[in-house]
Amino acid sequence: MEDVGSIVAFWSLAAVTVGAALMVVAVRDLIHAVFFLILSFIGVAGLYITLSADFVAIAQILIYAGAISVLILFAVLLTPRAARDNAETFLQVPGLVVSVLVGGTIGAIALATDWSEATRGPFPETAAAIGEALLNKYVLPFEIASVVLLAAMVGAIVLVRED
Repeated sequence: MEDVGSIVAFWSLAAVTVGAALMVVAVRDLIHAVFFLILSFIGVAGLYITLSADFVAIAQILIYAGAISVLILFAVLLTPRAARDNAETFLQVPGLVVSVLVGGTIGAIALATDWSEATRGPFPETAAAIGEALLNKYVLPFEIASVVLLAAMVGAIVLVRED
């Protein structure tokens, strides 16, 4: 990340991602929280792209912004209407204390770490090598995983359908 465009993109995506993550906690409506979570997932994928991790970025979009977000939306929409708001809870103050402690610890570690720049060249693209491995060496585990996921999806449909 040596050019100005990459640096501006990185910091812009970082601001959007952190802002969306904070909004997930701040909003009261769970549907809005899920939408901000999707925005946060997409921001993380954009950060991966700026860091030349193309395969991880695509996996982030497919798995988190796609599948996990749809799963969360289904879970929210299948709950009763009264249970959809983020009501006040007795765990709000302890959660705030723990989050401030964790944030302070991360900040202290970030300030104490020597962030010297590595001198090696750019990272090689990994998507082609991973795709080649999935379709040659690991084709059987890949197919077994797809059958298991298909069975889970069919089972979920059978469980929620009305008779």
